[in-house]
Amino acid sequence: MRVVNGWLACIWRSSVLLFAVLAAMPVAAQRAKGAAAVTCATCHAGVVSSYAQAPMRHAIEPDGANPQLATHPDLKATIGGYSYSVQTKDGKTTYSVSDGANTITLPVHYFFGQKTQTWVLEKDGHLYEGMVSYFPRINGLDITPGDQVITPHTLEEAMGRKLPIWESRKCFECHGSGIEPGVPLEPAKIKPGLECEHCHVGAQQHMEDAAKDNFKTLPPSLKKLDSESLSNFCGQCHRSWENVVRNRWHGIAFVRFQPYRMALSRCFTGNDARIGCVACHDPHKPLVQDQKFYDSKCLACHGEQAHSVASMEKAPLPMMKTCPVAKENCVSCHMPKVELPGGHALFTDHFIRIVKPGEAYQY
Repeated sequence: MRVVNGWLACIWRSSVLLFAVLAAMPVAAQRAKGAAAVTCATCHAGVVSSYAQAPMRHAIEPDGANPQLATHPDLKATIGGYSYSVQTKDGKTTYSVSDGANTITLPVHYFFGQKTQTWVLEKDGHLYEGMVSYFPRINGLDITPGDQVITPHTLEEAMGRKLPIWESRKCFECHGSGIEPGVPLEPAKIKPGLECEHCHVGAQQHMEDAAKDNFKTLPPSLKKLDSESLSNFCGQCHRSWENVVRNRWHGIAFVRFQPYRMALSRCFTGNDARIGCVACHDPHKPLVQDQKFYDSKCLACHGEQAHSVASMEKAPLPMMKTCPVAKENCVSCHMPKVELPGGHALFTDHFIRIVKPGEAYQY
């Protein structure tokens, strides 16, 4: 659970209680009683409360409220002849790199990631991806994944990789909220993490109309998307099969692109609700780490009889072969964890298949 200061926790708990009370009251009654403005939590208090802990809500941690750096206030590393220091004091973080003679020190305002963290730096009007990132697995700093191929020749190159405009925008679009199409990127105005409107387009208008007792302008229902459409929707940030193929990305590093890997599975047909992003994961909740939790998801197809899925049609569902080895811990064999090169992290490979011990990674 996210670590916050005592007074912040108190405010958060009070807010959740208020949301729960408000959700039980008609919107018009709330307005008549002079209650707070209508928000998503007015009617969806439970979802908003659980989403507060979800990874997507923390895709960018806010400046001054970073649990990881609060508990690791003095991070240091020496890599390739350069010394790095990431220091946090009174909620403010600075990123420094030195070659022994000169030092560049910059404030950090953009913290990408809730646990493993990469920092986007700003210098002379340009954005840079920090050359080093924080990895909980080693409890320290190391080269940012993908930047191992870079050999810095100057202090500025050692500081970080200069980001092109398109990549900067894509990073903030997938990790933050409030970016307007066609408007130049202004990182300082971006809201940390993904807010409801990020995925539920039209949510803001819906709230404004709900305050007037008009419930006709509902955001498009994502539950009605078939598995392939949903995979492409999530793949806007998590990368779809088409993204990877068109860009000719190839290698074990792309195991982290779940929609792409799942599309390689023989059982992924694109129209079966039992195999798709939300069939296994609720984006409004923290990621379930217990492998046994996913057994029922696998047995929905590979069990003795069809299991119900909320978004499925009532037509009979085809059943696949049952596993002759076991009926539990399915993902430990069929969705192995893969070491991300240089990432100090294990990623679950969503390419569902029969995996034999010692078998090479399949592309």
